[in-house]
Amino acid sequence: MASGIDPNALRAAREEAGLTQHELARLVGAAGGERISRWELGTSSPRPDFLVRLANALDIPALRLIHLEGDVPDLRALRLQAGLTVPELATSVNVAVPTYYAWEQGRWTRLPAPQSLEALTRALGESVELVVAAFHEAQRQRRRSGTASARPSS
Repeated sequence: MASGIDPNALRAAREEAGLTQHELARLVGAAGGERISRWELGTSSPRPDFLVRLANALDIPALRLIHLEGDVPDLRALRLQAGLTVPELATSVNVAVPTYYAWEQGRWTRLPAPQSLEALTRALGESVELVVAAFHEAQRQRRRSGTASARPSS
């Protein structure tokens, strides 16, 4: 499973904050508690900007609401934590959307040029070391999912 919102973490954080689904929806500008319910059930996912609003309303780091496959966040987790969509991030880094998608999905053979890597770290608000680790995590997950899908079923 790729990184994304963790429905159980959202519910736990909301309950820990003592908020109802409707109260949290009001705080983040969502259309009613039903939307929060769908996010907590995992039947839909909030946009990245809502993820940041949720974390702020719950007074927790956004990364706490994101499911991580391993110990290191991948590029998608860092993007979600920053509250950015793929087109927004690609524009801020000055790369094509397909290029950024290839990075996020681990489909690249070498790290981006230093100026692109620096722009990416600025846009994500993270250190170069963490962003490089996130690139490698995206590749690791791609290799792992490729290996899993290549296994014969019994």
